[in-house]
Amino acid sequence: MAFGSMNSGEDAPIADINVTPLVDVMLVLLIVFMITMPVLTHSIPLQLPTASENIKQETQPKEPLRLSIDAEGAYVLGAESTTKLSLEEVTEQLKQAKAKNADLIVAIAADKHVEYDSVAQALHSAREAGISKVGFITETDSGK
Repeated sequence: MAFGSMNSGEDAPIADINVTPLVDVMLVLLIVFMITMPVLTHSIPLQLPTASENIKQETQPKEPLRLSIDAEGAYVLGAESTTKLSLEEVTEQLKQAKAKNADLIVAIAADKHVEYDSVAQALHSAREAGISKVGFITETDSGK
């Protein structure tokens, strides 16, 4: 018998190991691993892009094409240009620039006193030219 008899006068230590808690823990771990293994082995098929060695070393973003709108609503295309253009001319020049550069970025710099309709028409011209990257140039009030 594992616990010894009551009539023996000796207090001998119990020599048997109770393995019931060990079996319980092992069964719980077995169930946990059986549940989590299918989750860990499940994969989603992805087609990740690969890097090639002959990539252009152009890490700097290209300079955006500046479209300025003055207080009267006249359009000037280009940072160094001073030629005022009509809306149709702006659309045509944007289409030509888009044909040369597929990643063209247009930056609109509008006078703060210009009507919003002129800005909306400039945005519509950019959309007609197929340009999706449009930004706005703002100035801070620190100069005033």
